[in-house]
Amino acid sequence: MIPVVLPRQFFVRPGVRSLAVLLALAVGVGYSVAGEPVGLADRPVDYETFGAVGDGVADDLPAIVKAHAFANAHGLTVKTKPGATYHLGRRALTAIIATDTDWGTSKFIIDDTDVENHRLSLFVVQSRLEPETLVIPRLVRDQPRLDVRPQRDCWVRVENSHWRRYIREGLNQNNGSAQRDCFILRRDGTIEGAIDWDYDVVTRVEARPIDEQPLVLRGGIFTTRANRMKQEQGYNYWLRNIAITRSNTTVVGLTHHVVDEGEFGHPYNGFLAAQGCANIVFRDCFVTGHKTYSTIGSAGKPVSMGSYDLNANEVVNFTMTGVRMDNICDATRWGVIGTNFCKNIVLENCTLSRMDSHQGVSGLYTIRGTTLGHAGLNAIGRGTLTIEDSTLNGRALLSLRADYGSTWEGTVVIRNSRWRPGCGAPIQPTLFAMANSGQHDFGYPCFMPAQIVIDGLVIEDSQHPSDYSGPFLFNDPDGKTPPGAARPFPYQLTEQVTIRRLTTASGQNIRISPDAEFAARVKMIQQE
Repeated sequence: MIPVVLPRQFFVRPGVRSLAVLLALAVGVGYSVAGEPVGLADRPVDYETFGAVGDGVADDLPAIVKAHAFANAHGLTVKTKPGATYHLGRRALTAIIATDTDWGTSKFIIDDTDVENHRLSLFVVQSRLEPETLVIPRLVRDQPRLDVRPQRDCWVRVENSHWRRYIREGLNQNNGSAQRDCFILRRDGTIEGAIDWDYDVVTRVEARPIDEQPLVLRGGIFTTRANRMKQEQGYNYWLRNIAITRSNTTVVGLTHHVVDEGEFGHPYNGFLAAQGCANIVFRDCFVTGHKTYSTIGSAGKPVSMGSYDLNANEVVNFTMTGVRMDNICDATRWGVIGTNFCKNIVLENCTLSRMDSHQGVSGLYTIRGTTLGHAGLNAIGRGTLTIEDSTLNGRALLSLRADYGSTWEGTVVIRNSRWRPGCGAPIQPTLFAMANSGQHDFGYPCFMPAQIVIDGLVIEDSQHPSDYSGPFLFNDPDGKTPPGAARPFPYQLTEQVTIRRLTTASGQNIRISPDAEFAARVKMIQQE
């Protein structure tokens, strides 16, 4: 037997230490009780040592689960064989990743045509730090600090279950979500990630310590054989993914393909999915848009089902750089990403079919050096939204989601960018799309951006309808609502639009809105 050190203190939960011993013995590894790591404990762990075949046929998932458990117990990295193709079979198993993992050029086949449990992740990136118990009795909006001192910097989630926010309107209508915020609480009590709501009472607090050292997932070529689930009513989301719950995690150079999509199928919740953590980076990855299927929504009418390859929920500081995909103007594919309840999102040098925030993003929402496709840029939330050095292809330059009240409380800045409406289709260009009749309670007051600054924008509108007279800044926000109708939930209008260096391929001038009454209430300043 090869002697291997068993450290006196493991970083895993009670009961895992004995599992690590059994795993090591199963592969012919011995243990000593003290001393420095030797043998398997001083080199990267591979899947083959624990029984993986890597031929693309044998089910390698049980071996992969064991390999990561051993690596976690010893604080070892995992490195796969370059020529291997690992088959992740139908069994309901999840590999917990707590150490750096290098998948390199190894391939992984995920066959979703027949699985035991489609709601389980294949991999979960997880911190070895135990949650902290914090007492936060109340909060106010934009509060800069707390009289609470965690042992480590923590990702914190607070909730007031007495209030409902994001009460959705439309074909996927619902009664909203409990009021919540996520933020980073430093050891000195300072807050990063501005508090969005007032909390006269906090009914729930969750605090997850942030690891000081980054964990890196590198490489890997994953191919999902798509599910063929048939369910005519409602959504039935699939995981079978890589879920990230550990703060300070970076994914570099991962590739994900989707194949064998058939006539029927149900949506995916994100192959790379970050949830409840901070400081997450996806860099130089390749992802794939999913085929759009339909179902009967909560309003009893047919709706398209959103299916994502990327997802971020309750993440503070989410960054994507160099993330790309093909066919960004293929409208048969759903927009590649969805996010909810995030603070501070940055896209840099990406090529994606869409960037979307559903139930809000606050702080900084920055699109830089990026190309977005047919599904465009969507936003709900507050703060500063910046588009710079980018090319957008959506039907609108920016769509403020009508199902959540088309609200952006703050400023929008556009610099040195290009917009190709509808991927070049002959449509009436409208820069900012929004809809709010003032009749629906979304659980919060709704705002158009207070200030919009455009400094360098080219609108490629050479393809346009025959009766075209130029692009609009805004559509008609309240649609067919009569001018004198009561608006119990009024929509706060934009205060000022400042425009400099805006040009159109058609040579037509920018107009405010097809609604003359609304246009008269918006101040537009055009500078040389």
